[in-house]
Amino acid sequence: MLLQDVRIVSFCHFLQGPAAAQYLADMGADVIKVEPIGGAYERHWSGAKVEIGGVGGFFLAANRNKRSIGLDLKNEDGRAAARRLIASADVVMENFRPGVFERLGFGWDALCAIKADIIYASATGYGATGPLADEPGQDLLIQARSGLMAVTGNPARGPTPIGLAAVDQHGAALLALGIAGALVRRLREGAGTRVEASLLNAGLDLQTEPLVNWLSGRMDRSRLARQENLASWYHQAPYGVYRTSDDRWVAISINDANALAETLDDAVLRALIHVDTFDERDPYAAAVADAVRRYPFEDLARRFDARKLWWAPVQDYDDVASDPQVAHNRILERVEVNDETATLVNHPNRYDGKVPPVRVIATEIGQHSREILAELGYETAEIERLIATRAVAAPPSPR
Repeated sequence: MLLQDVRIVSFCHFLQGPAAAQYLADMGADVIKVEPIGGAYERHWSGAKVEIGGVGGFFLAANRNKRSIGLDLKNEDGRAAARRLIASADVVMENFRPGVFERLGFGWDALCAIKADIIYASATGYGATGPLADEPGQDLLIQARSGLMAVTGNPARGPTPIGLAAVDQHGAALLALGIAGALVRRLREGAGTRVEASLLNAGLDLQTEPLVNWLSGRMDRSRLARQENLASWYHQAPYGVYRTSDDRWVAISINDANALAETLDDAVLRALIHVDTFDERDPYAAAVADAVRRYPFEDLARRFDARKLWWAPVQDYDDVASDPQVAHNRILERVEVNDETATLVNHPNRYDGKVPPVRVIATEIGQHSREILAELGYETAEIERLIATRAVAAPPSPR
């Protein structure tokens, strides 16, 4: 395991922070999720009200391979347990709004006083400081403010949000990347690091290529008003999505114009072989759309594959679940959750040819409170007192 013997204490909720901690937990870190007494927010809310085995789909999506302890951080006994937990850790993560963690007694200076070489990683909506620091940071709002909706949409349909929390998930990967770098520095220099990530910066980072071209290239900015089949304003045609005669959809990337014209056996495309497919991308994309519309999907697929053109079917989630490459990659993993089965999106990387296993899912609030407190040196009687006074949350003690 790459991060074996690294302990990470996560005070994170919602998606960006928990997903970042999950990446690190998959790689072998001992990630301890600190939840409020009533449980993390994502235990009680899930998209489409999905529950598997009594556990919300949102929680299952971002909290595997973590142990759970429930602490009341407004209770002095709960804060004392948190301080002892931090003293045992290599990394502390949180994604409260700026200032909240500090008001609870756990800002950068306080953490350094507990452990001088601590890595403190925080994730915010817009940054820890600045004019928007106190505004609510949420994926949809960042998609709007960062330009992502504008570049995804077009004048025909207006700004278009991505159909998932892409900024949260990318922000999680960037936060995990920052923590991994800080761990290397700690090994090399023995120094702690203050790692700061934000959803706004993650949303902009997703758009590196178009932003650089837009802000640096001095192009005709009316190019944003592209023909509706095209996927972006900065690629030449036919880069986009097209409908077949049997109402299926295919994505067609940039291909040799002659090969595409011959594949589709289309006179209009043959006449457009020598045009600049960026300068004339709208009429070229329209011609491709007309040509594709003459063919049923299976016929089109055979033609494209025979000439090794760059294309792909537009698949829905049921198609994805049965895709042979997805199965080979083991990116979808079925796991038991109480008496039901959930399909999780597995860790995306392989290490030495292996996919990291799902080791544990904390299906109950504070499922590991007793064992974690025992590791910190608490006696059994004291642990039960903390649970009884609700400074700590834990399931009922087994008989």
